[in-house]
Amino acid sequence: MGRRGRNKGRKINGIFLLNKPIGISSNQALQRVKRMFNAAKAGHTGSLDPLATGMLPICLGEATKFSQYLLDSDKRYQVQGLLGIKTETADAEGAAIATSEVKVSEHQLISVMENYRGDIEQIPSMYSAIKVDGQPLYKLAREGITIERKPRPVTIHELELLSFDTPYVEMDVYCSKGTYIRNLIEDIGDDLECGAHVTKLHRSQVGPYQAESMFTFEELEALLETKGLDGLDEKLLPVYSSVAHWPEVVLDTSLAFYVQQGQPIQISEAPQKGGVRLMTDKGEFLGIGEINEDGMVAPKRLISQQT
Repeated sequence: MGRRGRNKGRKINGIFLLNKPIGISSNQALQRVKRMFNAAKAGHTGSLDPLATGMLPICLGEATKFSQYLLDSDKRYQVQGLLGIKTETADAEGAAIATSEVKVSEHQLISVMENYRGDIEQIPSMYSAIKVDGQPLYKLAREGITIERKPRPVTIHELELLSFDTPYVEMDVYCSKGTYIRNLIEDIGDDLECGAHVTKLHRSQVGPYQAESMFTFEELEALLETKGLDGLDEKLLPVYSSVAHWPEVVLDTSLAFYVQQGQPIQISEAPQKGGVRLMTDKGEFLGIGEINEDGMVAPKRLISQQT
């Protein structure tokens, strides 16, 4: 039997935006944040490779119920690529598999970049985390196994050249979920007939969250030392912030009761379709709903009222 009275952490709810450092996995970062907040429950919203830095939203408590909507959101990255060298993994962690002289002008680079704006298809790398028959591709790749991968549609909303100092290139990429920046840089290098791989990758935006709202571990530790857990809690964003851009439906006490019982309700001001953010007339977040076939607001995912 387990120990009775064991501290399982605080029931704290909110979203913390970590500026993940280089060299640690997303799960290692998650566990460290969870310990610092002494949180009972935590999860992250989409992995960053150890090589990558930047925004890693950490969902605490009830916020974990809405992490999927951040996983599905658009992202922004700043990436540095090195032209002239292809690697096994399309980043600096992989062994070089081909080298080439770089004879690329800025005009040629900009011209090739134009081909990657908008709706494109990517063939995922064998070193991606996509699962096939329950096995991540990167595990198969490490065993020397290569399998056929189907192209996946993604959207590059913005692709801007930040600097070009041969053989290094820096770009700003605003893209849909599922976009592989390593693949993007490698494909651009292939089109330029010199190859390329990622040397630095920084994520600066996830969905509605901007870079200025991120905090480093060092900043967290300083807050913990000077203000304790209250100081950390002040940096949490509200649970509803992950869906703050969704249409809002405000419910009075009676309607909120029916929604919390799992019953669809009729709201004259509700949108005709899609998801909605459910708020009480006192400004409390209840969860999210969806307009059903009858035009009623049906609860989809609700905040626990016993937190």
